[in-house]
Amino acid sequence: MSTATLERRPAAFGLAEASAHRSIDLEFSSASEVHAGLEDAVAELISVAAQDASCGILVTRLYPGRYTVALDESVPFGQTFEAIAA
Repeated sequence: MSTATLERRPAAFGLAEASAHRSIDLEFSSASEVHAGLEDAVAELISVAAQDASCGILVTRLYPGRYTVALDESVPFGQTFEAIAA
């Protein structure tokens, strides 16, 4: 997965809508679906993150085939981090 770089936008951009879409849960039945599915989810949250420019994106592998892609304040704006749940 690649790290995306974002430009800051004004914070007044639809904050109510942004807070409703802070996390995406994904489950894949085959390994061939994972890369494209995660890329699509990250792209969707990039547009949400750009609205208030206060956090980055965390992709967490929960177990094989199951992931969460979420806005996370511990990740710097404009960056995407990966984690594996223990």
